[in-house]
Amino acid sequence: MTQNAIATELIDRYDIAGPRYTSYPTAPNFSDDFPQVDLLNAMARSARLQRPLSLYFHLPFCESLCYYCGCNKVVTHNRSRVIAYLNRLEQEMADYRALSSGRRKVKQLHWGGGTPTYLNVDEMRLLMQMTRRHFHLTDDDSGDYAIEIHPGQTNVTVIPVLRELGFNRISMGVQDFDAKVQEAVNRRNSIEEVTALCDAVRENNFRSLNMDLIYGLPLQTAESFARTLQVLMTLRPDRISLFNYAHMPDKFKGQRLIKVAELPAPQQKMDIFSQAIATLTQAGYVHIGMDHFALPNDDLAVAQREGHLHRNFQGYSTYSDCDLLGFGVSSISAVGNVYWQNSRCINDYQNKLDEGRLPVEKGYRLSADDEIRRWVINQLICHYQLRFADIEDRFSVDPLTYFADQLEELEELSGDGLVVVNHRGIHITEVGKLLVRRICMVFDAYLPRQSVQYSKVI
Repeated sequence: MTQNAIATELIDRYDIAGPRYTSYPTAPNFSDDFPQVDLLNAMARSARLQRPLSLYFHLPFCESLCYYCGCNKVVTHNRSRVIAYLNRLEQEMADYRALSSGRRKVKQLHWGGGTPTYLNVDEMRLLMQMTRRHFHLTDDDSGDYAIEIHPGQTNVTVIPVLRELGFNRISMGVQDFDAKVQEAVNRRNSIEEVTALCDAVRENNFRSLNMDLIYGLPLQTAESFARTLQVLMTLRPDRISLFNYAHMPDKFKGQRLIKVAELPAPQQKMDIFSQAIATLTQAGYVHIGMDHFALPNDDLAVAQREGHLHRNFQGYSTYSDCDLLGFGVSSISAVGNVYWQNSRCINDYQNKLDEGRLPVEKGYRLSADDEIRRWVINQLICHYQLRFADIEDRFSVDPLTYFADQLEELEELSGDGLVVVNHRGIHITEVGKLLVRRICMVFDAYLPRQSVQYSKVI
């Protein structure tokens, strides 16, 4: 059987829906009946331990709708809404500062969206001033402070301002350089615009530049995406995120504007992804995991080599020792063994704060079993391997007994060449790396009783 035939057979067998495992348990398991005492207890434990912090700010506003987008966003030209939202963010920060105790170091900060650069320069300065009032941001550039930008809607004059504000990493949502693909998803940014921004990022000594691409968009072909990759290689960002487009129009209304007939078939998507992996690895990038790539000296690649790569709600991260506080509509926090998510409706979010309440909509406190499975999934998705001795040392359980059913389920995946299982542990093969989400699903105790719409793993 040829390699392509093998790939086709595996796609037919494993092209199923499943979580991306930015957390375990995943967000659909969060409860609307989440008791606030769990949040308060988690914050109190975190304060006692004085763990460093990771802060995420969700800035939902956008000038236009990108049809593929599954993020929580507010498309509006009413820019007066920004200040009202920032005032609520400061109230939320004040509430959490009161629960945090002390001036704990913020190792990681991230502005996501939406389109964070929807804010004008004065509004950006204001938000950073608010943050510094309530939290201890580093002044020595040692933290990982990142912002997402839309290259088609960001002027190069903003780049030095972002550096001045303390950002040292930029994530640029390019998605695709092909004009027809951009037209099909209503997301436009020219090669010239992106190049000018890249030049400005480097001139202003940012530590790292990430570019996001999406495969599986309408009108994409292996040939057209090869041209996008050629342009990308000339720009040579430090990190590349190559996301799989998940077409779920019942869940995301904007996706109904995409013509289904123009979407590439699963085998075409795999051809695009396989080609991208080959192109990027030949160009010297390390395949970190799933959809992330980095140059060998980038912090992500170093963290993976040193064994402390982590995965959280923003994707792969180098800061596994931080408690994550999320601010803004729909943001998720992860503190110790407790998760909680803010209201996903901006009006609900703002009204709760106006009423003097935390804007929490739902949450989850992990059980002992959840913590074991979370660690196992993190090892597999970050490092492609799992040592049974590490489970025993960390959790005082016999993994061969504890995961007897899961190890039996892995036999089929082993027979297909996705994993190697022996008495020492689990090793994911090169082919298996493309289907790591499916492998992690074996250890998910909640999937059998869920009726949730996830994206497909390919």
